[in-house]
Amino acid sequence: MELRHLRYFVALADCLNFTRAAQRVHVTQSTLSHQIRQLEEELGRDLFDRIGKRVMLTEAGETFLGYASKALREVDQGLSDLSRAPDELSGEVRIGATHTFNIGFVPECLALFMRKYPTVKVSVEELAADDIGSRLQDGQLDVGIAYQPADPSHLWFEPLYTEEMVLVVSAQHPFAQRKRVRMVELHRQHMVLLPRVFATRTMLDDCFRSCGAEPLVAAEMNTIAPMIGLVARTQLAAIVSTHAVPPRDDVRVIPLESPTPIRTPGILWKRDARQTAAVRSFASNVRQLALRRSLSVAAH
Repeated sequence: MELRHLRYFVALADCLNFTRAAQRVHVTQSTLSHQIRQLEEELGRDLFDRIGKRVMLTEAGETFLGYASKALREVDQGLSDLSRAPDELSGEVRIGATHTFNIGFVPECLALFMRKYPTVKVSVEELAADDIGSRLQDGQLDVGIAYQPADPSHLWFEPLYTEEMVLVVSAQHPFAQRKRVRMVELHRQHMVLLPRVFATRTMLDDCFRSCGAEPLVAAEMNTIAPMIGLVARTQLAAIVSTHAVPPRDDVRVIPLESPTPIRTPGILWKRDARQTAAVRSFASNVRQLALRRSLSVAAH
């Protein structure tokens, strides 16, 4: 099946007359008739009833028309987007991101995107993952950058890469000079963690249970920066994304193993929402940066 078959089919379905449909798509009537017959043979179904000079859609034709029309609209929109110069792209991209990604990943994506498309307005809100999901469903956001939601029934999650979570301690902590720490060694260790409402905390609790460790959770904090600040001033330890720790001299970052906690960041979309060219272009930039990041991690 080729694109021209769909164009000929939709033209005939609209005109219900071979002569007028052939004129619309600039072919001879015999060519149009032959192409429609090819399409019907490939599908194994009659799309039109031919009664004398009258042409009518069959039930199969009615069903196929909706899909063919949608496919042609998407292709034509894609051709239009490709023909548009970068600085002609307009509109707005409304982004929701969790704190972890707003530290470095999202600003880097925005810098890349805004250099290419300076005429697009961009707005970013730092939100909890649940808030990102609800605002996507309500149409208040176009795209989210977060971890996979616990209930993805109304959202589509597009994984980007995997990242390891690491142990963060002060420079004076007993683990500060370690090259690696096993999860079981955190048994009875005083820690500051995210509250249990966070999916990350649920995942960490599962890791602790799998190795028989029960840390002493002395504090819970719902944002990463204050958590790291507390770690730097105390003997508490924290577990955060490797990309969430800014360069600083008063903390140490130590890989974890047996098991290594892993999260998968991704793009969140509202299911069946129609995305503008600007939103699709931003998502493309996110994928490019995520690929570079994953390749960089693999190289090390």
